[in-house]
Amino acid sequence: MLRLSRSKSGLKKPRLPDGIRIYAISDVHGCADLLQQMFAVIDRDLSTIGSKRAIHVFMGDYIDRGPDSRRTIDLLIDRGRKHESVFLKGNHESFLLDALGNSSLLQDWRQYGGLQTLSSYGLQPSLNPDSVEQAKLIEQLAVAMPEQHLRFLKALRPRFVCGDFFFVHAGVKPGISLSKQQEHDMLWIREEFLQHEKRYEKYIIHGHTPVQQPDIRSNRANIDTGAYATGNLTLLTIQGDRLLAI
Repeated sequence: MLRLSRSKSGLKKPRLPDGIRIYAISDVHGCADLLQQMFAVIDRDLSTIGSKRAIHVFMGDYIDRGPDSRRTIDLLIDRGRKHESVFLKGNHESFLLDALGNSSLLQDWRQYGGLQTLSSYGLQPSLNPDSVEQAKLIEQLAVAMPEQHLRFLKALRPRFVCGDFFFVHAGVKPGISLSKQQEHDMLWIREEFLQHEKRYEKYIIHGHTPVQQPDIRSNRANIDTGAYATGNLTLLTIQGDRLLAI
């Protein structure tokens, strides 16, 4: 457990409205077992918070790379039925949806770990499928994917705002109002956002770029700890102006 604080700059700390607690998770990448472990941690915490309003915020990249994308989505759908939850879109979900409409994208999706997702739906892709196999695999995926999974993916949001916090998968483009951010930037941006040190209109909580441990800065917090490679899925809890990473 790591208790986090930002630099003592004299600036007002970002806060959530009173009575709200947020549980944020990003970049599960098919690690369903790790996600279940985090749910157990959240459930223990929920038993201690009394009448506070608890909001789960999942920040995208639920699929690819890891072993069980299908079960991960099942777990998230079930969690959303039982708890107030916000599901954001990651670049991997965006790519899957694009590939469902254009099988030629499967070759690029393969480089992002898409073959592991296909396998989780019971398909058996070769390591380097040709164009004929690519088209067949996309047809098979469209049949194998439950309708509720497709609805879940199509309903993902690009951003979520609560109090002084702005939740997004990858980040935001500096110099652009948060209300005018483009979805592509929010799903894919890296260096321009990561190197920006000035504060934004709100404090940015994001994932997308793996770090060894949660990276908390004066203007943003990155909680992608590379679960599929490290076995470490981070849970960030926010209440008031306090951030706690597990």
